Amino acid sequence: MPVHDDRRLFEFLILEGAQAGLSWITILRKRANYRRAFDHFDPVRIVNYGPKKVRELLADDGIVRNRLKIASAIRNAAAFLQIQQEFGSFDRYIWEFVGRKPVQNRLRNFKELPAKTEKSDIISKDLKERGFNFVGSTITYAFMQAVGMVNDHTTDCFRYRQLYGKSSKRR
Repeated sequence: MPVHDDRRLFEFLILEGAQAGLSWITILRKRANYRRAFDHFDPVRIVNYGPKKVRELLADDGIVRNRLKIASAIRNAAAFLQIQQEFGSFDRYIWEFVGRKPVQNRLRNFKELPAKTEKSDIISKDLKERGFNFVGSTITYAFMQAVGMVNDHTTDCFRYRQLYGKSSKRR
């Protein structure tokens, strides 16, 4: 489903970075713990995390206790807030990359599913230039899928037509 709420977009961005190198189900099972541990993904609070909070997070077995991923969440909160200031919202910034409409792929099966695309390469590069990390092209493409910027349901899936109808915009 297309997501346009800044807090939810930030949540997905942080969770996709946390998922790097792990299975998505691992993060999905820890999602409630992440919400609790990361103050419901409030970037204003996260950007102010200091050493004490980082130690608490590293001791929290409800999340992935990876120092680099925790530092990345803090760094990404600062970059996220900068984008909000510059564009008025993260939603306005991120959705402009796809013309404010989900890209409609017409995948017949999962073998056709890309790990990344030219568009995710472009977004990843821009995010990195703005100070984000853990936003490589593959992570960025997973983010795009999670927030509905791209429809990668196979054409025979009931969700494909339910969410986006019959029209198609190739990637």
